[in-house]
Amino acid sequence: MDTPNAQTDPHAVTSLPQLESLFGAVAAPSFQKEVDYLHPAYQALIQASPFAVLATSGPGGLDASPRGDPPGFVAIQDDKTLLLPERRGNNRIDSLRNLLADPRVALLFLIPGAGETLRVNGRASITTAPDLLQRFAVEGKLPHCVIVIHVEAVFFQCARAIQRSQLWQAAAQGRPDIPTPGAMLQALTAAAVDGDKYDRELPARQKSTLY
Repeated sequence: MDTPNAQTDPHAVTSLPQLESLFGAVAAPSFQKEVDYLHPAYQALIQASPFAVLATSGPGGLDASPRGDPPGFVAIQDDKTLLLPERRGNNRIDSLRNLLADPRVALLFLIPGAGETLRVNGRASITTAPDLLQRFAVEGKLPHCVIVIHVEAVFFQCARAIQRSQLWQAAAQGRPDIPTPGAMLQALTAAAVDGDKYDRELPARQKSTLY
């Protein structure tokens, strides 16, 4: 069965009134929780979060990528500014390329054990200011750069998605039966990459290149 699109699907939603008719009225708290600065209550969530998803947009398309470190790794400079160190990775720098073309950015903070997440929208710039690089040094190793996020909107997201996914439930922990990184690379490269060898070497490589 072919997947319908807006041109062929008679049930396609193509207008804002049509879309809004599918949902109920927005409850007052859903508007009231959004502010344009880092309220102390929201700062507490950021300081407790060890993981965030960074979303950007650029000429090549959209990007959403993970960022993580010990809780509080995204530093609160003031109530309108966040600082995100850019650690070692795969050197694709998709997010950073996007920011050079389009400064708009979004962050989704997750906190293990908490159902609520925090959403931050704003505009970002990239800096290599020596004092900032040194501020985020770990084990004597500096980040490549620091993303400075100028906050425009902040609000918490209710727990329904986390509850439905059972993300933090003990039964959901542990690695599921999915392909390993090596197995995926071997399949994607028609065996040009030796998957078993890749998987054997990966833990040591990740440990030695974490920062």
